[in-house]
Amino acid sequence: MTFTALGSWPGQDPVEAQRIIRGELGSPNLPFLPSLPDRGVGSDEIGRTAALLADLPVDLQPHGWRLVDRPGKDLRRAVSALSTDLDVLADLVGAEERPASSLKVHCHGPLSLAANLHLHHGERALLDHGARRDIRDALIDGVASLLRRAAIASPGVQLTLQLDEPQIGSVLDGTIPTASGYRTLRAVPEHEAVEAWNLLAEGARKAGAAAVVLSFRTAGQVSLLERVSGVGIAVPLDGLSHSEWEALAELVEAGRTLWAGVRVPRGKPARVQDTADALLRPWRGLGLALGSLASTRLTPAGALAEEGPAHARKVLAHLNQSADVLNQAIADA
Repeated sequence: MTFTALGSWPGQDPVEAQRIIRGELGSPNLPFLPSLPDRGVGSDEIGRTAALLADLPVDLQPHGWRLVDRPGKDLRRAVSALSTDLDVLADLVGAEERPASSLKVHCHGPLSLAANLHLHHGERALLDHGARRDIRDALIDGVASLLRRAAIASPGVQLTLQLDEPQIGSVLDGTIPTASGYRTLRAVPEHEAVEAWNLLAEGARKAGAAAVVLSFRTAGQVSLLERVSGVGIAVPLDGLSHSEWEALAELVEAGRTLWAGVRVPRGKPARVQDTADALLRPWRGLGLALGSLASTRLTPAGALAEEGPAHARKVLAHLNQSADVLNQAIADA
């Protein structure tokens, strides 16, 4: 049992952010290359991912990021921010006596990205099958480039790719609003999502990723992962139904990795045992061996960029202590 975080971090200083993350997430835990949305344009999750798209330039409009014919200042700012982060990573790794053996990079997945990119006339790219395909294919190339650059910045590291699909439920249910807000876009077929994830995962592995994890906001689409080869699942534990727990358990027993998202509230200190029990109780309730949880990672339930730096560090410390309690429970079983 180890821990990581989902990718974003509060603040604007990439050196400070990466130093904290690499300090708190030592081996065998999973440090990550953070995004810093507080830096502004191009460092938000959509702009950062759009900066990866090969031959699909974007710019920022009042309604959001838009696909355009040629790159401009907004895209250059996004590309520059990512390059800075990779340069900082290389500098820190070069100065460490014993660099971490693993690293996670993250970006939006193809469907949630298409839901947040707009075509020339302002409608969401999700509306157009051809646009979705182009975004998927460009993202495959962009992710491969990101992984190769991360490997250069941190030689010999074992890479994990986290694909964020926060809006996949609405994409598949047909509840994403049109640009006008008066209608909703037609649901994307499940088989298209499965195909896109398989292609992204395959491309990531060819580019050097040792693991690929899909991050969802809810567990409603967990069953789809049975059709996505070798991909793990990151999902918040809040409010999971018995059937959703069963679906997660089946994936874990089939060898998939579970990243269990736990909420660490502000205010009064969270009890480590309560966090551990959020995973132990349902697992025992399903009659499953605790040993099958050994490969699970704890994560925060949401993005740490929404927290202050001090609380973000407290969250990581709490997850570290909770992982220790869970490891002891597994050892005692």
